[in-house]
Amino acid sequence: MTQKTKKELAASLKKLMAVKPLDKITISDIADDAEITRQTFYYHFGNIYDLVEWTYTHEAEEALAGMRTYDTWQDGFLRIFQYALDNEGFVKSTYHSMGREHLEAFLYRVTYDLLLGVIEEKAHGMQVRDEDKAFIADFYKYGFVGIVLDWVGNGMIERPERIIGRLDIVVHNSVPEALERFRTDHPSSLR
Repeated sequence: MTQKTKKELAASLKKLMAVKPLDKITISDIADDAEITRQTFYYHFGNIYDLVEWTYTHEAEEALAGMRTYDTWQDGFLRIFQYALDNEGFVKSTYHSMGREHLEAFLYRVTYDLLLGVIEEKAHGMQVRDEDKAFIADFYKYGFVGIVLDWVGNGMIERPERIIGRLDIVVHNSVPEALERFRTDHPSSLR
């Protein structure tokens, strides 16, 4: 019952955010829409921003299930864009509110997880330190999240497929090349 209630609260929040800024939505608004009491809301969440964070965290795994390989990273990123489009009111309202940090945290988390899966796959059999793999994932994560945030801020107009195609041109073979240079047994290694 707990997960079901949380999902209903998330659905109510998203419904309200499609027509009202996040900063103008109250817990009473959400409780009324979900047909629950305020006490029930507080049983599950401390405040609206906890609900925003839970919504992004819960839906992240569903959005990216199985998309963590070198051959599927484009599909994984496309799913992130598609999630944003499917939840446009929620995403835009979060972006333009004090809750923007939750959108950014969501994007950083799912992007990092996606990238690290790709990097781990490409590093198989190579002597690359975990901290160097994390550094590569962080580098690409910040670039991708910046592009997504700009896209949201500009009204989500450009087709995601076009953005991903351009990203593919920029990053094509760059992950394997970076891993090669970070190999601990490579002559130009930073070790």
